[in-house]
Amino acid sequence: MPTIGVNKAALFKELGREYTTEEFDELCFEFGIELDEDTSQSTKPEDLAQPPQLKIEIPANRYDMLCFEGIALNLKVFLDQQKLPKWTLSAPKDAESQVLEIKPETAQIRPLCSAFILRNIKFTQERYDSFIALQDKLHANLARQRTLVAIGTHDLDTIKGPFSYEALAPEQIKFAPLNQTKEMDGKELMQFYEKDKHLGRFLHIVKDSPVYPVIYDSNRTVVSLPPIINSNHSKITLNTTNVFIEMTATDKTKLEVVSHMLVAMFGEYAESIEPIKIISSHNGESRETPDLSPRKMQAEVDYLNQVTGLDLSPKEISKLLSRMGHDVSPSKSDKNILDVSVPITRADILHQADIMEDYAIAYGFNKLPRVYPNKTAAVSAPLPINKLSDIIRLESAASGWTEVLPLILCSHEENFEFLNRKDDGNTAIKLANPKTAEYQLVRTSLLPGLLKTINSNKHHSVPMKIFEVSDIGLIDMEQERKSRNERHFAAAFMGKTSGFEQVHGLLDRLMLMLRSLFLTREDGLKNEKLEGYWIEEVDDPTFLAGHSAAIKLNLGGKNHTIGVFGILHPSVLQKFELPYPVSTVEFNLEVFL
Repeated sequence: MPTIGVNKAALFKELGREYTTEEFDELCFEFGIELDEDTSQSTKPEDLAQPPQLKIEIPANRYDMLCFEGIALNLKVFLDQQKLPKWTLSAPKDAESQVLEIKPETAQIRPLCSAFILRNIKFTQERYDSFIALQDKLHANLARQRTLVAIGTHDLDTIKGPFSYEALAPEQIKFAPLNQTKEMDGKELMQFYEKDKHLGRFLHIVKDSPVYPVIYDSNRTVVSLPPIINSNHSKITLNTTNVFIEMTATDKTKLEVVSHMLVAMFGEYAESIEPIKIISSHNGESRETPDLSPRKMQAEVDYLNQVTGLDLSPKEISKLLSRMGHDVSPSKSDKNILDVSVPITRADILHQADIMEDYAIAYGFNKLPRVYPNKTAAVSAPLPINKLSDIIRLESAASGWTEVLPLILCSHEENFEFLNRKDDGNTAIKLANPKTAEYQLVRTSLLPGLLKTINSNKHHSVPMKIFEVSDIGLIDMEQERKSRNERHFAAAFMGKTSGFEQVHGLLDRLMLMLRSLFLTREDGLKNEKLEGYWIEEVDDPTFLAGHSAAIKLNLGGKNHTIGVFGILHPSVLQKFELPYPVSTVEFNLEVFL
């Protein structure tokens, strides 16, 4: 969860009183946030060199509290010191120029755009710093490092509408980027910022595209090249009074949330908030942005009271919810229904349960009735697969094997190439935006984790006997989420000898505990009524040729191939940097349920 630092004296001034650290910590707790640190009590040189700060940890979905203005506003509303403002748009000062046209070519790179104007805004150094910091935090959190949304802020008095949002070849875009005097084209700009610590990490978003997004004013002056950098021509300063804010995006919902946050947090410093008319030239559609109308929802009085254990009237509930920024009134058609207007700041309110949570916070979690839940629908019990897993764990440990717990994510190479396996593209669940090459997909086998564990413990004496009982992930288009987990057991033995008999013995022991008889291959294939398991030689590239076997199971009149065991191929040992022979076994546990 993000931690926001705010000036202690300024916040207490906004709240109208001084708090001790303990009192403010209690206020934060009641509101659902957490005071992480009060730097006035710190002895660190970096904390002593600046005015005391309160470092506040906020929930990851409360984008309306990513800056000083948001924290102060929400706490004042919670303390009944003021009502949440009702943000409205003013008539455009120059309707003809306050237009932005989206060209069809932008669909190739970043198809969405929104904009508005903060007219006659009054910046101080603190407000200006907070304005810039909020954009950085929105870019890092909600906008996923500018991939979903990118914000550009400009001095409106230096540019002239109407504006156009286009996508052109890099060589056609020429301008002096922010804080630079030299004019560059798109390609030169990419080379210039390639090693920049701040901007270099965003270049990949557009660098390899045949066209770059760009915003021009009516004089064909470049306003910005999103999502990388603004033009130096329209740079905002402390003296800027009219701010033109444009946002380009690939996600419509995130675009709307970002524009709402900027309006709500800094609209109070401006004389008016004016819309920009967005025209999509490919279909002729137009709209005014931003839309500041609150979202309409409904909540059931009985539900709110039942979940919280309270018995308050609709009027009392409405009053409590107003402390969380909601505008609530009883429904005219049904006394059990509340009509709730969710403000633009509360993008986290999605369901009736979220309204119930705000109701509980406003009432006070510590004041809620404490009762024994005597009307439960069921008695808690372990899931069958977890109970089975515990049995397997106990028997494996009793047999002298050590349990390990590797991560469920691994690299593509470890899951496929290192095991001499091919990716068919329809099995592994791959991360859309992995942070490192080490965590690219959800493992489809427990073996990579076991072999990496052995590699990390090579300094220990051999033999080494480890096992894991955990989930793998598989693509399954028949499931609602198009994927499923599957519980597996796997073990690995590394020693100066192959240890094939060790993993074979462990397999036999576990099958015995699972009440599965050992059958001959002939019995398993001929007699479907005879339940049990047998092994068959298999040609698996993960293992040494002629030294691997498939585990077959006859259960419920059906034959299943549940796993495989054998001596790993030398190339697998080389890739995982293992110095001695390794034998492994892995099988699916879920078929036994």
